[in-house]
Amino acid sequence: MAGKFTGVVAAMATPMTTDQEIDLTRLEELTERLIAGGVHGLAPLGSTGEFYALSAAEREAVARTVIQTTSGRVPVIVGANAGSTLEVIAYCQEAERLGADGVLLAPPYYSLPTESELLGHFHAVAEAIRIPIMLYNYPGRAGVDLTPALVERLSEVEGIDYIKESSGDATRVADILVRCGERMTVFCGSDTLALESLIAGATGWVGGVANVLPEEHRYLYELVTGGRLDQARELYYRLIPLLQLFEGGGQYTQLVKAGCCVRGLDVGPPRAPLAEPGAAERDRLDSLLQAFSAPETGSGARRGQR
Repeated sequence: MAGKFTGVVAAMATPMTTDQEIDLTRLEELTERLIAGGVHGLAPLGSTGEFYALSAAEREAVARTVIQTTSGRVPVIVGANAGSTLEVIAYCQEAERLGADGVLLAPPYYSLPTESELLGHFHAVAEAIRIPIMLYNYPGRAGVDLTPALVERLSEVEGIDYIKESSGDATRVADILVRCGERMTVFCGSDTLALESLIAGATGWVGGVANVLPEEHRYLYELVTGGRLDQARELYYRLIPLLQLFEGGGQYTQLVKAGCCVRGLDVGPPRAPLAEPGAAERDRLDSLLQAFSAPETGSGARRGQR
């Protein structure tokens, strides 16, 4: 799919059976629900997608299923993270062969590469593929920070055009845009900074809670880009307690999967060692989601904001 990535990109969950096998039928259903909910793109095999817990064959099956089910209706940006440059290149090339529109890349995990090593790594990956790269800055998981100064240098590499900024630093979006200009397109990756990031100039929002509330995510984006900031704030303030539960509880993926079930699509449990949320967390999630209408009756955000 040609064109610039923009808008709400759902960081997709990976559905599993009760036996913890990937469930490709439910993945097709999730893909259809997210597209029907109005998201502008899909990002399978990211953190929310539990890429780190999947085999190479499972990762290929997930990417293939999402790309084929989407059939060009929205861009698909496939997570291709691994521990070595050779593995990352292989996953990126596989994503390109399958028809992905881009790849989502955090720094290689565990090894804690230096800045010069990161530059070499991303240069090598960019040279090996022809689809765009969306950097993924999540120092809390990757262990290293793609600082604005480093992103500025990476923005000069052909093919590195986007960044999902998940550091939790509210100043990062503006800093990156000032340094890089049109060479780098910034997406918010911290749910509880979504409104601030969009106002500061982020072109979109890559989020896992979009699995649960895709309509509300899209509507918030439309309100901000349409200049209706009073309505955007009203909706965002309704979302904040829910987003805080996801980001602050240390069970982001677990709660995303539980939230999908509450909203009518059971995507199964996370893969061990992760476990389903306890009763207290589940009750809190149920209570907060009651503020939003069920998917089949339309978006409560839309009715409540007009």
